Amino acid sequence: MINSYAGLDDVGVAIAAARAGADVVRNLYGQGLTRIDKGAGDFATAADVEAEKAILGVIRTARPDDAVLGEEGGQQGAADAVRQWLVDPLCGTLNYAVGNMLVAVNVGLRDGAAAVADPFSGEVFFTDGETARVRQNGADTQLAPTPATQLVDVNLDPPFPSAPGLRAVDLLAHPGFVERFRPRVVSTTLALAWVAAGKRAAYVTDGGDLSGSVHFAAGIAVCRAAGCVVTGIDGAPIGQAGRGLVVAADAETHGLLMSMIRSRS
Repeated sequence: MINSYAGLDDVGVAIAAARAGADVVRNLYGQGLTRIDKGAGDFATAADVEAEKAILGVIRTARPDDAVLGEEGGQQGAADAVRQWLVDPLCGTLNYAVGNMLVAVNVGLRDGAAAVADPFSGEVFFTDGETARVRQNGADTQLAPTPATQLVDVNLDPPFPSAPGLRAVDLLAHPGFVERFRPRVVSTTLALAWVAAGKRAAYVTDGGDLSGSVHFAAGIAVCRAAGCVVTGIDGAPIGQAGRGLVVAADAETHGLLMSMIRSRS
């Protein structure tokens, strides 16, 4: 195992780690896994835990000195480390637990390479920090975002830190939204990768600073490298000053959504 990962660059590590997690998720699918309560209605399964172990196995072998922040295992290594990997081993746990295959495995190096794996389609969306591609069946294709589908994924999961000023659900009641777009609720950050790939026109979620979130960091990196417009729900750059996330395939779509969000808030 040591020799198999030693020569990989960062994007190679991200892809290998995401694939390792995706293999676990796919292999454990449909096995009636016990739920591990995390409070506030959230839970994990053995697939979440085992997938994270597989991901960490790759990172620890390839980059033993790097820090890791995992959804299940928490912080390992210095929180302020220059090199830190952000790991969400199974985004869409509720989907997965009820037999829905809309899930993602997210692995990203903070401010660097990232990969989002779809365990069931076999696609791995990835970036080296500059370009964004999708790998499937051994072939790499450059990602090309487009608003052509007019499908907008809206995350309706709590918490709602911007309420009562705005909740993402409010966007669906805007008359201009239904005239131009069609809502979708995938309930996983796989939808972020789909914006980069042209399968969605945009993605909208409320929230705090999501730039360092294990759920969103890899998808944000892929979208940015693909050329998507990425801001907070207030239109500001994401980060400590930004809240939530609006990712659009192009500037026109982003502008339309921002005008609707501002009118609702």
